[in-house]
Amino acid sequence: MSGLPFVDAAEVRRRISPDRARRLVEQALRSGFDPADDPARVPVDAGAGHLLLMPSGIGDWVGVKLASVAPGNPARGLPRIQAVYLLLDAETLTPRLLVDGSSLTELRTPATSAVAADHLAAPDARRLVVFGSGPQAVEHAVAMSAVRDLDDVALAGRSPDRLTAAVAGLQDRGIDARAVDGAEQVAAAVAGADIVVCATSAGEPVFDGTLVRDGVCVVAIGSHEPDRRELDEGLMGRSLVVVEDRATAMRECGDVVLAVDAGVLTTDDLVPLADVVNGRARVTDRPNVFKGSGMSWQDLAVAVGVV
Repeated sequence: MSGLPFVDAAEVRRRISPDRARRLVEQALRSGFDPADDPARVPVDAGAGHLLLMPSGIGDWVGVKLASVAPGNPARGLPRIQAVYLLLDAETLTPRLLVDGSSLTELRTPATSAVAADHLAAPDARRLVVFGSGPQAVEHAVAMSAVRDLDDVALAGRSPDRLTAAVAGLQDRGIDARAVDGAEQVAAAVAGADIVVCATSAGEPVFDGTLVRDGVCVVAIGSHEPDRRELDEGLMGRSLVVVEDRATAMRECGDVVLAVDAGVLTTDDLVPLADVVNGRARVTDRPNVFKGSGMSWQDLAVAVGVV
C-alpha cells in the first residue's frame, strides 16, 4: 500500500472523455459481463448521513467505491455526495490505484445513459430536453450530444440561477443550449422532443407522460429509491422499459417499482440493457424508456480505463 498512486478528478477527466466513458461501459456489456452478477450496493448509517459501498469485478480487475452521503453538506458549502475508488488486480487482490470517485460517478452515469440512448433513440433524433440543472444534467446533455447530431438542447429546472449557470456551462463546451421556463414552455418542449432526460432529485413525476410521442427515448437517472420517481406510471406502462438489471430495478428504482405496484408493468416486461446492446432485444415503436440507478460495474469499467 506504500505509495499507492492517487488519480485526482482533473487527471480522470484528462484521461477519460465523456464519449470514451460511453465506449468503456459498452465494451463491458459486450464482453459477456452480466450486470445481474454485480453485488448490490450496501448502505451503512454513518455520522450525519450514510456510506455506500459499491464493489464489483470484471475480468482482470476488481474495485470498490466508497461514497459518503451527507444531506447537510450543501448548507456548509460542501458536496452532498463524495467518493473515493480503490482499484485492485483480480489475481492477487493487490491495491493498485486510488481514484477520485466523484469524477467517476460524473462520467459513468451519463456514459451508461448514452449507451442506452444510442440504441433506443431514433437515428435522426435532433431535439433533447433535460430536466435538471446540476452536474448530471449538464453531463447528460454533453453525452447525448456525442451520440446524436442535436440541433435543439433545452434544459428545464426549478432554480433559475442554477439553470442559467448550467446553460452557460454547456455553451462554453460548444453546445447551444437554452432554458425553458413555465408549464407551457416545458410541455411544448417535451411534446417536441426526440430524447428526454430526467436528472433531478424529484420524488414525483416531473412531466406529464402523455406528452411523450411514440418512438421517443426517455432516460431517468435521478432517483435510486423505491418510493421516488421521475416518470409517471402511464408512461411506464405504455413503454419498452430497459433497466441495467431487473433485480436492481425492483430494489432501487421507484419509477419501476411504483409502476409494477400499479399493475401497468411486470418484472418480466423489464429488458436488461445488455440484451439491447448485444442485439437480443429490439427497440419498439412505443416510447423507449431507460431507467438507470447507477451500478458498481459502471464505476469499475471507467476506472479500468483510467489505468
